[in-house]
Amino acid sequence: MREVKSFCRFCMPFCGTRVTLDDEDHVVQVRGDRDDLMTTGYACIKGLEASAAYYAPDRVLRPLKRQPDGSFAPIAWETALDEIAATIRATVAQYGGESIGGFRGTGAFLNASATSMLPAFLTAIGSHKHFTTYTIDQSAKSVTAGRMGFWNAPRHPLRDSDVRMMFGANPLVSLTNSYFDMTNPTKRMKEARARGMKLIVIDPRRTETAAFADIFLQPYPGEDPTIAAGLIRIILHEGWEDAAFCRDHVADLEILRTAVDPFTPDYVATRAGIDPADLRAAARLFAVECQRGGAYAGTGPSMAPHSNLSDHLIEALNVICGRYQREGERVVNPGVLRARGDPRAQVIPAGRSWEQGFKSRVGGYGMLGDEMMGGIMADEILAPGADQVRCFISHGSNLVNVIPDQQKMLRAIETLDLLVNIEPFMNETSRLVHYILPPKMGYEREDLTMFLYESLYAEPYARYTPAIAAPPAGSDLIDEWEIYWGLAKRLGLDLVYDGVPLDMATKPTTDRLLAIVARHAPVPFAQIKADEMGGIYEGTPQYVGPASDGHSGRFTVAPDDIVAELRQILDERDSHGAYHSHGAIFSHRLTSRRIRDVQNSAHRNIPGIRKRMPYNFAYLNPADLAAMDLVNGDRIEISSDAGMIPAAVEADAGVKPGVIQMTHGWGGLPGDTSYDRDGANTGLLISTDRNLEPINAMPRMSAVPVNIRPVRARVAEETDHTGGS
Repeated sequence: MREVKSFCRFCMPFCGTRVTLDDEDHVVQVRGDRDDLMTTGYACIKGLEASAAYYAPDRVLRPLKRQPDGSFAPIAWETALDEIAATIRATVAQYGGESIGGFRGTGAFLNASATSMLPAFLTAIGSHKHFTTYTIDQSAKSVTAGRMGFWNAPRHPLRDSDVRMMFGANPLVSLTNSYFDMTNPTKRMKEARARGMKLIVIDPRRTETAAFADIFLQPYPGEDPTIAAGLIRIILHEGWEDAAFCRDHVADLEILRTAVDPFTPDYVATRAGIDPADLRAAARLFAVECQRGGAYAGTGPSMAPHSNLSDHLIEALNVICGRYQREGERVVNPGVLRARGDPRAQVIPAGRSWEQGFKSRVGGYGMLGDEMMGGIMADEILAPGADQVRCFISHGSNLVNVIPDQQKMLRAIETLDLLVNIEPFMNETSRLVHYILPPKMGYEREDLTMFLYESLYAEPYARYTPAIAAPPAGSDLIDEWEIYWGLAKRLGLDLVYDGVPLDMATKPTTDRLLAIVARHAPVPFAQIKADEMGGIYEGTPQYVGPASDGHSGRFTVAPDDIVAELRQILDERDSHGAYHSHGAIFSHRLTSRRIRDVQNSAHRNIPGIRKRMPYNFAYLNPADLAAMDLVNGDRIEISSDAGMIPAAVEADAGVKPGVIQMTHGWGGLPGDTSYDRDGANTGLLISTDRNLEPINAMPRMSAVPVNIRPVRARVAEETDHTGGS
């Protein structure tokens, strides 16, 4: 037995760990490392249960090919890549490059050497059909930047902020929030509160984060734009805005003032189900009593109806209060692995990039960066015609369980000529694919902390780890990047990896790719490798510079489409307990609930986690349960305008009456699901044929109108199922 230091790769903070290995270098135990520079000993149950995940019975240990009878048989790597490349080559020859698509899931974003490979491969083949989790998560942030513009310097850092306002965000559980320190989040929250930072939380549940709040607003789901508009109205009506900042940097403040004028405190309070005095207190605390620190939208607003409007108005709170670093202020985290920008005290005006360039053949949606919209991914596979997607690579995801509208996604998968899953486990999607290509897992590969998530750190931190664990006995696994390089080599494609052309004649190493990723670091890659615990690599101090000569960019806080959507909000006539959706009336609104135990659909196969969470419970306020004569464990059916799922109820006094919460990513394949074994897939309650947001086709994944029907059968076993949102 020996113990080595490394870091977890199961979610974004990359917690420092001490890993016990046996004589075969297999993982025996994992615990948090108190010596870690950032997480200082924190580790969640997912990371602590790593040995159970690495050696789970459903881990795929060698490449598999689907047989005519639906079973799978082992296949050699070289043969699998030969066959996949041959199918792609023939498909491109007949239908063109746009017939090839791919999706990067969370697993793909947790591997520094591989995350850039899928977009590089698709670009080389001539396809725009690149999808990721982002466009079914928080792509509203890109829409906001594109419609409003953005400040070319950071927001106020946590260390000297005196306030944070969080809409639908619970970073103490989700561990992912670019406006809060995710390294040991509860400890960081306590430290911030101890030095006097105020906290305002807006959420339909009194979450773990809300327990620290000075002001807690508990609205009905989907009312985030109403509340944000009401806060803006109070601030502007009282003259609490940063008048000088608005004068110099905002083009249309008076249009915004007029647009939010109907959102009076009484109107907002009645509609959102909150106290108007609390709304006013929140506005005063944010805009008057505090001067640094801003507002942030989590996945709650970003997955609900009017998600783009919500994010826009929440960022408008930061604009009108000037919550950005100014000229001369030090940038505390300029990053390590990415090329440094040139922060200046100026606005980069709205570009509306989606209005130019490539448009989808389904819905005519533009691109966000190099990504198409996840809400139309299934349609791009299903809709016949030129550029229909026929071959697809899923990387680090369980498509059929995590993409909303499960039935449509299943139909799409079944029509593909080729579906490849780069995935360690025999999950629901793996059972449907033509080839399963299993990679090494985190401790089995060299890696860097993820450059895409550097903003999660409060300081410019990076860390390298060697491969410390041997793959399971009898396995045949490779690094994920090797799959793309091997396919590109066979197809005669040139890959440009993270902006650097690769030598396609000589196979790189994982360290070579990581060195490319780290080429912008202020210290050599060799030093990062040599520093066992990583480091805070500050390099030359960076400060916010002055505006460029002649720069005249301004924020557009009230463009025409935002004003029109605010009017649309005012025209809505739902009453609570009677929500209209496509000709039917519903009693509750369903929201998604985050828990520490699972990451989307992953980790449900771990015995220690299944003991705590055997399935995804339906959490309701005790008053709602009493009104339906239900107690913990009773079974219900939840129905929307798109479908129905079963669930077992669980009381949670922190949930607002009229709200029901469930975690997503559970359930098995339709027609082969047992709730006791698999849980239920909330994607069956969602339709991507309707309720898509303009610009980014974001589906309605939260604040979903539902009805509840008691079924009475009760769960027999006693379980420990404490969780968080």
